[in-house]
Amino acid sequence: MNTYAVVRIQGQQLKVTEGQEVLVSKIDTKSVEPEVLLMVKEGKVSLGTPVLKDAKITTKILGDEKGKKVRIVKYKSKSRYRKTLGFRPKYTRLLIEKIA
Repeated sequence: MNTYAVVRIQGQQLKVTEGQEVLVSKIDTKSVEPEVLLMVKEGKVSLGTPVLKDAKITTKILGDEKGKKVRIVKYKSKSRYRKTLGFRPKYTRLLIEKIA
């Protein structure tokens, strides 16, 4: 059976499995301690209220990267106002090493 968990990392909730790489908002610290909200192991579901205390997830930071460019267009009709802005969001790539 599949073993997976639903974790919260910096306000984002993600479904993760062992060996999976995930992108999260940029992390400035050296280590990440995700909160485990739900875990499914061999068909048994463990649900936290709101967090599982005994569940542990080991992660490894693989590096930082930039996402695709996001364009923002502002427009007001009948006043000749047009403005285009853009930015590239920064992400951190994490490797989920172990779910225990």
